[in-house]
Amino acid sequence: MMEAATLAAISSIRHGFFTRIGGVSTDLYDSLNCGPGSDDERGAVIANRARCAKALGVDAGSLVTLHQEHTADVVTVTAPWTMDDAPVADGLVTNQPGIALAVLAADCTPVLFADPTARVIGAAHAGWKGALTGVVENTIAAMTKLGAIRDTIQVAVGPCIGAASYEVGPEFSARFLDRDPRNAKYFKPSSNKGHSYFDVGGFTADRAAAAGVASVDRIDADTYIEEQNFYSYRRSCHRDEPDYGRQLSGIALVP
Repeated sequence: MMEAATLAAISSIRHGFFTRIGGVSTDLYDSLNCGPGSDDERGAVIANRARCAKALGVDAGSLVTLHQEHTADVVTVTAPWTMDDAPVADGLVTNQPGIALAVLAADCTPVLFADPTARVIGAAHAGWKGALTGVVENTIAAMTKLGAIRDTIQVAVGPCIGAASYEVGPEFSARFLDRDPRNAKYFKPSSNKGHSYFDVGGFTADRAAAAGVASVDRIDADTYIEEQNFYSYRRSCHRDEPDYGRQLSGIALVP
């Protein structure tokens, strides 16, 4: 797994942006696929998630994920739920030690949050839609309801599809420019007329910074290009593959 330097320096938490390496899945899902929404063998997904839970210092049953649908909705976790009982949302927060909050991604941006003073943590799945509609800001707001202070929250933005790999059409960029013309800085023209490349990781990181947090750390890795390390939804589409794996990113408070 990969770690952000700022979060790694906090002794009261464990966190990790897991890659696709180190699991038991095979074929398309080789090897640490943690996505129950994939067509991978369920037993392999459960085993892979248990490995991530162990690395985060919790029992397998204390690692919680969501039924992600690219929303800006955030839930507060007071007790673990099962993989099959996951609520529909794209962000989650807690102040309970021993619970690992986790999100799944395969090009979208995983974001982890920690207030080491208040002992409140969060995690968010920020695809372009969630990032645009406020999943990062909503996660921070949910943390403050548990006692976190904005200017002591540290944020880490994990591996996602890179700015040089994410080509989008004019209708896509129009959504962002209609919201704020200053969003033009996240788009660079491509050789395909009317199209451009979008920096979803940079956009997400800047949304966190604008929310007034203490720091924003970013892991510079491109899930589309780095096939040996990451699953990629877009890469699988370009190859006309039937499915793809999901990598897990998680954070837990040390009891």
